[in-house]
Amino acid sequence: MIRIGTGCGTENDRVRPAGDLAKEGKLDYLVFESLAERTIALAQLRRLENPEIGYSQFLKERFEIVLKPCYEAGTKIITNMGAANPKAAGAYVRQIVNSMGYQDLKIAAITGDDCSEYIHENLDTLIDFDTNQPLKLDPKSVISANAYLGVEPIIKALEKNADIVITGRVGDPVLFMAPLIYEYNWDLNDYDMMGQAQAIGHLLECGCLVTGGLFADGVYKVVPDIAHLGLPIAEVEADGTAVITKIESSGGIVSCDTCKEQILYEIHNPKQYIQPNVIADFSSIKRSRTKSCQSYRRSRLR
Repeated sequence: MIRIGTGCGTENDRVRPAGDLAKEGKLDYLVFESLAERTIALAQLRRLENPEIGYSQFLKERFEIVLKPCYEAGTKIITNMGAANPKAAGAYVRQIVNSMGYQDLKIAAITGDDCSEYIHENLDTLIDFDTNQPLKLDPKSVISANAYLGVEPIIKALEKNADIVITGRVGDPVLFMAPLIYEYNWDLNDYDMMGQAQAIGHLLECGCLVTGGLFADGVYKVVPDIAHLGLPIAEVEADGTAVITKIESSGGIVSCDTCKEQILYEIHNPKQYIQPNVIADFSSIKRSRTKSCQSYRRSRLR
């Protein structure tokens, strides 16, 4: 069984719960998912002002709070906090790691997502994905342009024994899919298994949304101790079955309903959730009858 935890689900997410998760979660992997289209554009603006930055503004705080417990537990860290400048983020994390006495940790920085130069050179030929019509853009309005990378470069980093993997823009579920594919040696052409991995990644990617943050309305759907919402953990088996849970000391709740609301969040079409490695059909996800209500299995893929 592989245990993967989510350290954050947005750029300005709380820092302390990640420390609790690292200490108590008994994790194999801790993933920080901090990017959105807005946040990577803001990071690009910072990089334009200073080419030495452009990564997450919370990089230092997050690593300082989780590095010791992760090192002691052998937990690997994967994050897209590299934002608009993964190389600079990797160099900065190296400084943090060395200053804390963990010089033996291996750090990988993944690039290749920034396609701003290509966009500027080909503005007249670009087609709008939704309308299939020419994409009319003022060159001055293009601040950031990034491709959603898939699992392949993260898997390569893990194959080279990286302890910390820092990316720019990748598909959000990809951060969670890659370590599962690496650990279980799943075939990238096994699209049913890729769909299962993508479902797990999507459940985890938004952090505390699946532990009650998206579910709560304060009246009909009351979430206990919502001020101290926990971050999610997935316990994943080799067949792709997963149990979504959290550490006992945290607030919030994990239930069928919280998972249902998260699985439908931000995917546009539940039958065609488009990501770099697979287009998944989430309409046939089922609760396992042999495990608790927290167990979900991906059963059909398009």
